Amino acid sequence: MTDQATERAQRLATLPFESSGPTSVRSVGGFVSAVREIFGQKELLDLLIRRELKSRYKDSSLGFVWSLIRPLTMLLIYYVFIGQVLGAARGVPDFAIFVYAGLTLWGLYSEIVTAGTSSIITNAGLIKKVYLPREIFPLASVGSALFNFAIQMGILLLATIALGQFPLSWDLLYVPVAVIIVIIYGTALALLLSALNVYLRDVQYLVEVAILLFFWASPIVYSWSFVVNATVQRGASWLGELYLLNPISISMIAFDRGIWKAGSEQRVIEGNVIPAQPWPEHMDIRLVITAIVGLVFVVIAQRIFARLQGNFAQEI
Repeated sequence: MTDQATERAQRLATLPFESSGPTSVRSVGGFVSAVREIFGQKELLDLLIRRELKSRYKDSSLGFVWSLIRPLTMLLIYYVFIGQVLGAARGVPDFAIFVYAGLTLWGLYSEIVTAGTSSIITNAGLIKKVYLPREIFPLASVGSALFNFAIQMGILLLATIALGQFPLSWDLLYVPVAVIIVIIYGTALALLLSALNVYLRDVQYLVEVAILLFFWASPIVYSWSFVVNATVQRGASWLGELYLLNPISISMIAFDRGIWKAGSEQRVIEGNVIPAQPWPEHMDIRLVITAIVGLVFVVIAQRIFARLQGNFAQEI
């Protein structure tokens, strides 16, 4: 019996290795094949999104209400301490809408990146048991983040209507553009970081630190006008251009321009005339270029993911 087993093992060792995953990992054609494979698993992707949402609020009495409590708490903190105590609200009309708009879009980006980074590790059991397009797991994090974003966005729109500040203008078109750019870059980072996190577990902790740094490097609790004033006073306008190279910064500014009606109007606050917020020059062109670069980044991130996914089961 032992001889038979040895003979069988030797015979199997001579057989060529056949991969059950995607055959192309370098070409653009491999990216297209990966996209087709993912679209072929739409039902599974939907199930994973539902599972992630249910597991997040499992055994919770408030359920999806928790997706509102955190941003509302952050809104209260920033509105009271940053806006009122430190005086940031004096130069920013309708500061509450401005801050909540920034927190809403930032919440989408940060959730995609942080949840996406740990998505492969979190689904280790499923990855070890069956082959399926592994990109589905970071994409499920994107879907879950979009669901929470939709809830918060609904509250934001209701608030603008209740305060009579709903932006009925062509600038409203900046809102979907900003959201799309955030999704593009968030998805690219989720794919790249989720693969790297399998081999280097410190990545997820580095992401948490980076998210904190980029929060303050983006115009969320302060407006673009503060950046303009700071750079002009120092005679370093190039710093403003460098600031706009951050795709999240330009997305935040575009989102504010679309949803924050008071930012585009001159206001009088406590006897002080507050001019309309300045917007970056050639903003439309900047957004188009940012989106194109982001799409290239997605392709590169997916190709790296495809190259690294072969040993996921062994490394997890």
